[in-house]
Amino acid sequence: MAPVTIRVLIADDQDMVRRGVRRILESQADMEVVGAAADGVAALDLADRLRPDVLLVDIRMPKMDGLEVTRRLTGPGSPGQVRVVVVTTFDLDEYVYPALRHGASGFLLKRSGPNLLIEAVRAAMAGDSLISPSITVRLLKNLTAPPKPQPALIEPLTAREIEIAVQVAGGKTNADIAGELFISPGTVKTHVAAIQRKLDVRNRVGIAVWAWEMGHVASRTIR
Repeated sequence: MAPVTIRVLIADDQDMVRRGVRRILESQADMEVVGAAADGVAALDLADRLRPDVLLVDIRMPKMDGLEVTRRLTGPGSPGQVRVVVVTTFDLDEYVYPALRHGASGFLLKRSGPNLLIEAVRAAMAGDSLISPSITVRLLKNLTAPPKPQPALIEPLTAREIEIAVQVAGGKTNADIAGELFISPGTVKTHVAAIQRKLDVRNRVGIAVWAWEMGHVASRTIR
């Protein structure tokens, strides 16, 4: 079977950044940059016409910012066919958290380097979280407001699923959770998939946000 080529679209208003990201990604045998956009409107147009697997989108862009691009591509009512990674210079919760709420799989800082950028694209293609555990924990620990009222789930989470959701909110991998709960990584993967289905979220970040907003981990210490 031929290896899968990940088709990537880049959206950034700086030509130097677009060219640099293209060079990094096209150095990988399994990646192809199918297009590049200098503003948010062009990013939406190219995403519709080219149907990339992954969109790397900057926050601050002309005509339409990255948050709105993310909302339109992955938010409620969207097709959700493109996985979005928000790439930003600014490690600010007022940017990152809305991006996650709009449906982005995660975010990456521009200073993170080429290896993490490549890892983020591959993780996106795999449908996994694109936020490193340390950033996830730092972001979610700032959600100190009281739990928000949530609509009742059609199928509530089991006690074990809530326990695993708490571990996910702590930035734990499947292997970490398996070791903590004395179960196999495959069993953890099955539980995570069930949690995503019940919560109607696309990735582990969505699980983590739900766990924190519902107050399941507010009193726990995450290292």
